[in-house]
Amino acid sequence: MQNHIFIGGGGPEYGAAQGLALKYANRHGLIAGATGTGKTVTLQILAEGFADAGVPVFLSDVKGDLSGLAEAGSETFKLHEAFSKRAATIGLTEYAYRAYPVTFWDLFGEQGHPVRTTVAEMGPLLLSRLMELSDAQEGIMNIAFRVADEQGMPLLDLKDLQALLVWVGENRDSLSLRYGNVSPQSVGAIQRQLMVLENQGGTQLFGEPALDLSDLMQTGADGRGQINILAADKLMGAPRLYATFLLWLLSELFETLPEVGDPDKPELVFFFDEAHLLFDDAPKALVDKVEQVARLIRSKGVGVYFITQNPDDVPEDILGQLGNRVQHALRAFTARDRKALSRAAETYRPNARFSTVDAIRDVGVGEAVTSMLEDKGVPGIVERTLIRPPSSKLGPITATARASVMQASPVAGKYETLIDRRSAYEILTARAEEAAKQAETAEVEAEETSVAEREFNAGRRYSGKRVSRSTARRDAAEDGLGTQLGKAVAGAVMKELNGTTGRRLVRGILGGLFKGR
Repeated sequence: MQNHIFIGGGGPEYGAAQGLALKYANRHGLIAGATGTGKTVTLQILAEGFADAGVPVFLSDVKGDLSGLAEAGSETFKLHEAFSKRAATIGLTEYAYRAYPVTFWDLFGEQGHPVRTTVAEMGPLLLSRLMELSDAQEGIMNIAFRVADEQGMPLLDLKDLQALLVWVGENRDSLSLRYGNVSPQSVGAIQRQLMVLENQGGTQLFGEPALDLSDLMQTGADGRGQINILAADKLMGAPRLYATFLLWLLSELFETLPEVGDPDKPELVFFFDEAHLLFDDAPKALVDKVEQVARLIRSKGVGVYFITQNPDDVPEDILGQLGNRVQHALRAFTARDRKALSRAAETYRPNARFSTVDAIRDVGVGEAVTSMLEDKGVPGIVERTLIRPPSSKLGPITATARASVMQASPVAGKYETLIDRRSAYEILTARAEEAAKQAETAEVEAEETSVAEREFNAGRRYSGKRVSRSTARRDAAEDGLGTQLGKAVAGAVMKELNGTTGRRLVRGILGGLFKGR
């Protein structure tokens, strides 16, 4: 069974052949060097080696050159003779041209299958990093995510988050009592940053169907690992979006994959090109998260390889975890360059045959200073190495060839159609419509009541008597007073009739009546 990836060897002034042990490939690595010194070719031959060993690979194609992995090299290529000579020099006896199984991905869905995640999966920390939010604004993002979770409102795309922030702003008084201050100014600032993110293409990143990580970890019928290539030439126009997406992907792998300990070979190898974009102006919380992921993800069987111009681009705590290293030339034109060169040389186990500083400065294109982990994970002695030539095509493939590869892809048609299911935007819109409907109904009922009262009053006025509520009360009071007075007079009259005077009066009246007869 293949247990090493052949990287290169040397002639008389070079050391022994260099290989990357598969059992230590999940201990991470670094490919560094100035522009034009051969980093892309090194990345290409490592991707080929992992694929041949049955290990899936994910890498970003910043310049468009790595698409050549999908086609075999050719004897008509201008460097064919140089490649053949290099292969003979380093002892690569079985060198041959061949293509590799490739799946193309693209955040914008133009040069590959669409790759998406949801707002909820991205989380408030990475979104805040993506939008360069302040601490106060990040706090509001956390409140929004908490509310969405408590009220069962899925956050899938950007319009979900925008609608939720509007709701948070409208209900800031009640939310502030429970979660802390929610200022309308901070909510407005987040909305503006979301608009910037939209303009950078963030709308395509968020939505469903979201990327299924298992689609990145496939092997072909021939046992070779699938090479997943993210088209990043256009994405580099929004460097923070690029870095945040790759960090999210790395975090998702860490959260999703099971523990496998120390496998004989990695489950997946992740290449992070232009790694400095991840750490430029990154807050400490984010750097700490990257360090945590890099430290622990190797137990999930994932190897992470950073590609950058200078090792100083990677924080020291993370750099110390990168056991497998390929250092291409660093030019020392300025005092700062010389200082960076010295620091880079200090991270290697020295070789008595040459000066590491001189070697890093003097190696040519296609050469490197290498150090790979050996038995028990011990760093190997630094060696000058001629990097092996690639078997696949060096350079990009045509648009027609790319389309053919995509059509034959194992995930063809799975991600192309966007799904927009019921989520926070639809829920909040339905709530607003229901509230508006209830308000309209109440307004109509109030208007109907007012109209009826006006019609009633108008009817009383045209009948000749308009009675207001105060008049009715006064009439009722007067009617009561008259009744009481009448009762008092009647009582006094009956009392007199029952007395002596009353009897006389009655007899006089009766006597007068009889006399008249």
